[in-house]
Amino acid sequence: MEAARKAPHRPAQLAYDYSLFAPADATAPKVCRDFVRAVLLTLDREPLITPATLCTSELVTNVHLHTKGTAMLRVQLTPARLRVSVYDESHEPPVTPAATGTACWGRGLALVAEVADLWGVAGERAGRFAKGVWFELGEGEVAGSFRPHRIG
Repeated sequence: MEAARKAPHRPAQLAYDYSLFAPADATAPKVCRDFVRAVLLTLDREPLITPATLCTSELVTNVHLHTKGTAMLRVQLTPARLRVSVYDESHEPPVTPAATGTACWGRGLALVAEVADLWGVAGERAGRFAKGVWFELGEGEVAGSFRPHRIG
């Protein structure tokens, strides 16, 4: 008897697009990180998990701290790129303050800029959401170059 061939755990597809709505709650950054991690694990993209969850956490935390409203997370994945967008209800553009050496915050967008290949502010609205901040990671470039640093 011929050995049964292992069926793929997901259908062949070129692009994936997932969304999640996160309430204005302190748990939103963790919920969104876990969502991004689950998508990447499910689609066999483990090398992107660390940089993607870090950047996602920074963007969702900004929504929680600065807008106090609901966030919409959108994860778009193609064979070559990951794009994560975080939409919020505020019309105010994101601000990248100059962080001082002793400040406890103010480095989030600079961190995203350092880790991601690209990042920016979406030019279009998404339903009731006024703006979106996004980042992109490439499968090859970031997966091989991102290395977490130990502090302390």
